[in-house]
Amino acid sequence: MTAIRIAGAADAASLARFAEETFRDTFAAVNAVENMTLYCAASYGEEVQLREITDPGRMTLLYEDSGRLLAFAQLAWGEPPGCVAGSLPGEINRFYVMRQQHGRGIAQQLMAACIGEMERRGNDVVWLGVWERNPRAIAFYSRCGFVAVGNQIFKLGNDPQQDIVMVRRLAGAG
Repeated sequence: MTAIRIAGAADAASLARFAEETFRDTFAAVNAVENMTLYCAASYGEEVQLREITDPGRMTLLYEDSGRLLAFAQLAWGEPPGCVAGSLPGEINRFYVMRQQHGRGIAQQLMAACIGEMERRGNDVVWLGVWERNPRAIAFYSRCGFVAVGNQIFKLGNDPQQDIVMVRRLAGAG
């Protein structure tokens, strides 16, 4: 049985392992080992995940099948880059599906849950940053109604990389 639920403090350890595993699986082959190690150490430890899970300005959604974590997304509410226009924007800060699960509709279900949460909170626009060298993700976000509006730097360890900033207006937004 599949379920999408909000992560709690008890999920920090398993989320830390899963988040690092999916990030490395997605990007390790095309990035320097030292930059991957620096980024993962700063972003995916159990303590980091616990802080993020309990941060009232964030929400982590877990996609599980029979209790097995297959995907996750992290939403955040903070200051967007200048290219994002909206009175109450929300961000999809992380969005990862286990590679072996690609093509099964999991990403679409998780995205629908993200959009639903943003609409429930009254956000008028949702934005995200996606690496310019990740065409699969760019195509997926485009199919989900996101459009490119600018760029921002994503620091992977010591490597400043270029992210495309994409936005989607939400239902009911003027």
